[in-house]
Amino acid sequence: MAYDADFGEWVREHFAALGSLDIKRMFGGAGVYAHGLIFALLDDGVVWLKADDVNAPLLSEAGSRQFTYPTKDGAVMAMAYWSLPESALDDPDEAVDWARQSIDAALRKAAAKKPRKARPKP
Repeated sequence: MAYDADFGEWVREHFAALGSLDIKRMFGGAGVYAHGLIFALLDDGVVWLKADDVNAPLLSEAGSRQFTYPTKDGAVMAMAYWSLPESALDDPDEAVDWARQSIDAALRKAAAKKPRKARPKP
């Protein structure tokens, strides 16, 4: 993964309608956070949006590609991130719509991970 600070600024401007975003370097790339939740990765000039079984099919239909990487043993691993559709690269409104869907995916994942409260012992 590779991250360019100028690209990070473009992302902030392109997604300005989302409000304040935090961009944190990680593994050579960067994570994009809204409301404390990571919803996108930045790598080599590509915005990779978090996806789940709700929005991944929509991203696929829009021509996005899934984030994959080779492992040490030669296998290819796929992550739950999909590229921002080409049509959204020049359309901030469309980009924000896709980003909101990715934030929703991040919220669904966070809700699924919340530990259940222990029942009081009788």
